[in-house]
Amino acid sequence: MAVARVTKIIGSSPKSWQDAVNAALKRASKTLRGVTGINVLEHKAHVEKGKITEYRATMEVTFVLEG
Repeated sequence: MAVARVTKIIGSSPKSWQDAVNAALKRASKTLRGVTGINVLEHKAHVEKGKITEYRATMEVTFVLEG
């Protein structure tokens, strides 16, 4: 029987929300072994002078615990 854990992370990018998600997953995969899925919870953006300067994606990452 496998046991999994879910952790919440936030990724950011100056390009797009998709890039923010990819950047967060890439970074999480360096530390977390056995990543099996993600759930994007919300999209946010930082705005300066009426323009988006940073895209942010909050997501949950699911990974299997080693045992």
